[in-house]
Amino acid sequence: MPARRAAVSWRSGLEAKTAEDLTSRGVPFRYEEVKLRYIQPETPHTYTPDFILPNGVIVETKGLFDVDDRKKHAWLKGQHPDLDVRFVFSRSKSPLRKGAKSTYADWCLKNGFQFADKSIPQAWIDEPADERRLAAIDVASA
Repeated sequence: MPARRAAVSWRSGLEAKTAEDLTSRGVPFRYEEVKLRYIQPETPHTYTPDFILPNGVIVETKGLFDVDDRKKHAWLKGQHPDLDVRFVFSRSKSPLRKGAKSTYADWCLKNGFQFADKSIPQAWIDEPADERRLAAIDVASA
């Protein structure tokens, strides 16, 4: 699958930099192509991942990681545990809210999410395709 064309309107500078980085490394990706279903208590919702790598790793880029985003990802993980969502933050040491001691990184560690700062680690890209992850994307987007 080829990388997206230049006509894409990225939602943030970090998304644009991530796409440029993946493209420069020759890594194919899908950008906001699927919607994954989850239920926010009593109401169905969808989540559109930023990037899906060919190996089934879902990468969400975040500058601001607010409480609604954290809830959404906790619900999604609880309802689709085989999805492999990972975060690339502008700064993972940012506090969860003003004055908090806990950071984005702390939340990820507590909730079982992998994360990185600024760009997708090559190790994530180099991981072999995982049929369980790929099947989980299909199930959640059906």
